[in-house]
Amino acid sequence: FPASQAGMSHRKFEAPRHGSLGFLPRKRCSHHRGRVRAFPKDDASAAPHLTAFLGYKAGMTHIVREVAKPGSKMNKKETVEAVTIIETPPMVVVGIVGYIRTPRGLRTLTTVWASHLSDAVRRRFYKNWYRSKKKAFTKYSPKGEVNENRERELARMKKYCSVIRVLAHTQIKKIKLRQKKAHLAEIQVNGGDVAAKVDFAVGLLEKTVPVSKIFKKDEMIDIIAVTKGKGFEGVTTRWGTTALPRKTHKGLRKVACIGAWHPSRVKYTVARAGQNGYHHRTEVNKKVYRIAAPEFNEAGEVVPNPKSHSAGTEFDLTDKGITPMGGFPHYGLVREDWVMVKGTTAGVVKRVVTLRKTLLNQTSRTAMEEINLKFIDTSSKFGHGRFQDEKEKLKFMGKLKSKN
Repeated sequence: FPASQAGMSHRKFEAPRHGSLGFLPRKRCSHHRGRVRAFPKDDASAAPHLTAFLGYKAGMTHIVREVAKPGSKMNKKETVEAVTIIETPPMVVVGIVGYIRTPRGLRTLTTVWASHLSDAVRRRFYKNWYRSKKKAFTKYSPKGEVNENRERELARMKKYCSVIRVLAHTQIKKIKLRQKKAHLAEIQVNGGDVAAKVDFAVGLLEKTVPVSKIFKKDEMIDIIAVTKGKGFEGVTTRWGTTALPRKTHKGLRKVACIGAWHPSRVKYTVARAGQNGYHHRTEVNKKVYRIAAPEFNEAGEVVPNPKSHSAGTEFDLTDKGITPMGGFPHYGLVREDWVMVKGTTAGVVKRVVTLRKTLLNQTSRTAMEEINLKFIDTSSKFGHGRFQDEKEKLKFMGKLKSKN
């Protein structure tokens, strides 16, 4: 052996490392809302459209559906799957941002704001609303008039910009949370040339945009959110390292060797204790099982559908809402539009999540499959729920004794 290797120790068995280094640094996210770091690739041949939306995680339930995958063992068989309900009240467009391309990436050229901004979004520009003078935008659009430079800035956008995004905020008042400050986000406009994008965005100013204008049933979407915070946790929980034998001195949920004598530093690749959770994460390929929102025809007109928000199906004709008996735990009632996606999503209930159109060309059988729900569970999520709605409970229990 060479002299350099003669005195070196070696491990008895090779093994892959514990935990991915691709998510470093594992620290608390600096912002609460999931940020879109990449929008879908623009297609000039398509009509102008928005590419993202904000919603609030309400909770989870389960559904029964029939699988439609010819050739699969599960084909034409029923399956039970977990789904997440995201409440998505219509968003309000209040601004337009134009970007120009530079060698160092995108740079903001100009921003145009709407004439009227609600207090919910104006709160976003203050740390302490009730102690402030509430002067935001009073000089930009005095007495609700259109800013005198709007047409000039829109013309500059059409001439110089290559990327157009709208500023839209949530109607957080409709969610009935304690928070009054709306969440504000930039949403990219894709499709058409720049002039068409600007005209499309101007047409949306001060108007509400429902989620059904952006996403469709059976579509694959991406969900961006901040995960549930766990605080400071040990190395075994945080990185999944192996617990040491029972008789280990000074504890066993540790890493036995955190590195060689030299270099006399601890490498960044070594698993250590620290913050776990409250990380920014993007989860791709979440299938939309149902959207409860106004339906539109090709002309953009609302199609009347009295059962658009019902949780009933062709096989379960019960006229019931999506809210389970007793409400979603730690959330309450879902009163507005909602989106049902397969599986789990990052974050705790009440947390704002960002829904984004997929960045990928969806060709898989899962993406192409048409979802036909047979049953949506609305029994209580707090205990052993037996009844799907109040009528069913009353029918089974009979008239109960009055509490008076």
